[in-house]
Amino acid sequence: MKKVAIGVDIGGTNTAIGVVDDFGNVMVKDNITTPSHGDVDRYIDDLTLAIRELINSVKLLNPDIEIMGIGIGAPQGNYYAGTIEHAANLSFKGIVPLVKLLKLKFPELPAIALTNDANAATIGEMIYGGAKGMKNFVMYALGTGVGSGIVVNGDLVYGQDGFAGECGHTVLIPDGRMCGCGTPGHLEAYCSAPGMCRTAFELMVKYNATDSLLADKSFIELDSKMIFDAAEKGDKVALEVFEQTGKWLGQGLADTAHHLSPEAIFLFGGPTAAGDYIFKPTKESMEAHLLPTFKNKTQILPSKLKQGDAAIVGASALVYKEIEKLQHTGN
Repeated sequence: MKKVAIGVDIGGTNTAIGVVDDFGNVMVKDNITTPSHGDVDRYIDDLTLAIRELINSVKLLNPDIEIMGIGIGAPQGNYYAGTIEHAANLSFKGIVPLVKLLKLKFPELPAIALTNDANAATIGEMIYGGAKGMKNFVMYALGTGVGSGIVVNGDLVYGQDGFAGECGHTVLIPDGRMCGCGTPGHLEAYCSAPGMCRTAFELMVKYNATDSLLADKSFIELDSKMIFDAAEKGDKVALEVFEQTGKWLGQGLADTAHHLSPEAIFLFGGPTAAGDYIFKPTKESMEAHLLPTFKNKTQILPSKLKQGDAAIVGASALVYKEIEKLQHTGN
């Protein structure tokens, strides 16, 4: 019997759902709208229907499958409690007991678990990606924000309250740029995709770079892909954006290496598609900021998860970690 797991990635606009086999391949997938109305019960009904329909569709293709459970990645997801707590980018207010609500809908499933989206991607990297066989590594997800997940001795680090691992909110520059969380100077304000855009505008003002390929872009319009495309064409502002972002990111990764001494730090997310534009200055900066004892020990590697399916695959991998835990505790 073929074992599969359901992966659910809850985003601010859409919720992606997929059935994933035990090799990390997405067999079928779908999307539903993440509601703006804040009605949790309606959302659970919609999510349940979508999951049931996917299960039925995959069973038509392969009747000999066993659904192992549902794994969910969500902003402000608390693994310990199975809750989404005060997520700024979701319409649900306060604390939502998502796992409890889904267990009522799917009592037949062995495991239902939830964590935040970066942790889900980290577990996916450990089970299906480049971190196979690694016991100590860190994953940084560069996107709208900077998320991260930490694995120590083969276990994801959740801390005492379920929210450990927010490397993106380390203070990079005291009293620096305002982060989206409302605190100044965080790494996320400099190394996220919006942070790169802010750097581009600062550089264009600094150099009065009216000849830059980015100069005609508005603050709302500019994105990291445009910066990459301009860098490919030799635009000096775009090239400096990557160089400066890499310097800041490397400084942050050096702190991570000092704290954890990981075998590798994986970078995931849209800006990492720029390849050496971001990886080269990041590696150089990290090494420059490391104590001699730590130099040349931690690799900086691109994620091997497929970008389009990574969130679903990572969330589904949480099911197998949950089953391991249940077997260990005898539940």
